[in-house]
Amino acid sequence: MSPALKGILYSSIAGMATALGGIPFLLWRKEVNRKALDMLLSFAAGVMLAATAFSLVVPSIELGGPLKFVVGFLLGGIFVHIMDKFAPHEHLIKGYEGPLPHSKLAKIWLFVIAITIHNFPEGMAVGVGAFTKEAITIAVAIGIQNIPEGAAVAASLTGAGYKRGKTFWITFLTGAVEVAGGLVGALLIVIAQPLLPYAMAFAGGAMLYVISDEVIPETHSGGFELLSTYSLIFGFIIMTLLDNILG
Repeated sequence: MSPALKGILYSSIAGMATALGGIPFLLWRKEVNRKALDMLLSFAAGVMLAATAFSLVVPSIELGGPLKFVVGFLLGGIFVHIMDKFAPHEHLIKGYEGPLPHSKLAKIWLFVIAITIHNFPEGMAVGVGAFTKEAITIAVAIGIQNIPEGAAVAASLTGAGYKRGKTFWITFLTGAVEVAGGLVGALLIVIAQPLLPYAMAFAGGAMLYVISDEVIPETHSGGFELLSTYSLIFGFIIMTLLDNILG
């Protein structure tokens, strides 16, 4: 299988893992408490943080050197920052953010935009990573963190009063966005192979921005900071061990 097809396939599998987290909420109708929500998101952030460090940052430096890493990493963070600032969207916990009044768009579309901003870089990381020896590790990392992340999305939507079917399909969409990201990442490297170290660093910078700017502040705003911190540490440990085993 060519690396490009591998990237699309891996991003599809990793993305669809998100739906696994939403399946229980087809049956579970009670609102999930804030403590559980913070734990889920923090664990996912820990997994994502380890994947960023060991499967994207280190290979980027090994392939292209420090300068290409710095350029790509900064561009990734700046890209998400710009999208986050100018695209109206709805966060799971923090709520509405963006330039337009809340009434301009239906809340469901605000969730869709937020999903696109935050999950596209994850799919791109899988698509780009398919061209390296870290392909399986990156796909597994994104897939693992997508399960609790999907559960957190479904829990939030359930708590907001969304019906079961709509909750599941919005959760499913969070994975579908990553398929699109994987496609873009794979095609980018097919067109220009020398961009690989830049692209890996770009995906890493984008993911780190999401962790620092969105996930950590949100999970530390509900009174469960210590529990959230240890959930992140646990996620980081799990992914570091898996990286070592798979690598």
